[in-house]
Amino acid sequence: MSKSAMDTATDTVRNTAVDRALALGVLASGMLMIVLDGSIVTVAMPAIQDDLGFSPAGLSWVVNAYLIAFGSLLLLAGRLGDLLGRRRMFLAGTGVFTAASLLAGAATSPAVLIAARFLQGVGSAMAAAVSLGILVTLFTEPGERARAIAVFSFTGAAGASIGQVVGGLLTDALSWHWIFFINLPIGFAALALAVRVLPGDRATDADAGTGAGRGLTARADVVGALLITAGLMLGIYTVVKVEQYGWVSAHTLGLGALAAALIGAFIARQATARTPLMPLRIFRSRGVVGANVVQMLMVAALFSFQIVLALHLQRVLGYSAAETGLAMLPAALVIGAVSLGVSARLIGRFGERNVLLTGLLLLVTLLVLLTRIPVDADYATDVLPLMFLSAGFGLALPALTSLGMSDAGEEDAGLASGLFNTTQQIGMAVGVAVLSTLAASRSERLLADGAGRAEALTGGYHLAFGVGAGLLVTAFVVAYVVLRRRTR
Repeated sequence: MSKSAMDTATDTVRNTAVDRALALGVLASGMLMIVLDGSIVTVAMPAIQDDLGFSPAGLSWVVNAYLIAFGSLLLLAGRLGDLLGRRRMFLAGTGVFTAASLLAGAATSPAVLIAARFLQGVGSAMAAAVSLGILVTLFTEPGERARAIAVFSFTGAAGASIGQVVGGLLTDALSWHWIFFINLPIGFAALALAVRVLPGDRATDADAGTGAGRGLTARADVVGALLITAGLMLGIYTVVKVEQYGWVSAHTLGLGALAAALIGAFIARQATARTPLMPLRIFRSRGVVGANVVQMLMVAALFSFQIVLALHLQRVLGYSAAETGLAMLPAALVIGAVSLGVSARLIGRFGERNVLLTGLLLLVTLLVLLTRIPVDADYATDVLPLMFLSAGFGLALPALTSLGMSDAGEEDAGLASGLFNTTQQIGMAVGVAVLSTLAASRSERLLADGAGRAEALTGGYHLAFGVGAGLLVTAFVVAYVVLRRRTR
């Protein structure tokens, strides 16, 4: 080979590597924007309520509208990405999310803000559902894929903590409107770069067997799409309203049964449909099934760390929104250092399963110690040392993401990505409903028994931490048993 030909080949490899790095940056930025939006809102809720005149019940829909749209559309968006093209779906979703963020920031009434939040959830589902599918087809070499997943997982693990910091600072320094306007420059930059660096979708008919942009000629299962979207939307709505109606109310039991029936009908249809929306072959993989179950349990448990600990800092210790965000910042730094610095190397040496189990053990220890946090806790001695145990996030999430996308061929990568994100949202909804309800009930009983407000709140939070630890122990057992063959 001539020197000029060798130089050309070297430049091609270098450019390909640069483009893939830029593509990873686009995917990670898109996910960071979505995760930030989910957590940044929580610290601005009181300001939003005061400014727009939300009722206490209506205020919850600032979160619920987003959660219902996001969680119920992920699976459908993932499969449509396989059929219509993942690049197209990511671009469309990012565009919808950015436009909805502008509408949310400019909202002057509760109805407009709730509608904008629903549209944000739609856009988030479209973009997030295909992100992992694009990533695993871009990075096929195991070492590169592990490093790419570590970067991607960092945005999810640390983004929630960063969101609390940013949300508190923006709300205190400017106004709550800017927690949504902050998405505009990120969204425009992600769109501009994504057009250039994300791999193009393949032709519809020529690549009918690849699953990457086959088009509607593949005859997507419309009935199945309606069943699963309606079932998930109704199920998530039922869960988020549990705190208002109770677990054994006619509202919860009736709608829960209907949601289960719709999801059951969807599964039955997938077994017989000519072109199923969710081919049941995906559940033959122990890694895929086990990772999704573990993720659901882990996300439900970690609500107690991300949200309940923040509530303890504000309601018991009297921290402001900005102070709470800054107090949680060390966790984000630890998670980032572990995710980006060591997780890929550990996964390459010890395997995803072993790294996942180690991360879960650290997280169990974290929540167990939080059950002993005192009413008059000192941040430097009682809270800050526990932040280092959040390193378990940085170990568990990249390993879990890798397992969740394991054995997914190119034709099913979008579906596997959508499924993994769907179980995450279901786990979050269940965690919010279960842990917040248990904590509130425990606090009410303690108040009725004569305890002070701070003692009652702390007792409720202790129960939430304990139940979260139990969920993580269950996740550890599932990972140990089901994922036993995923060692290297």
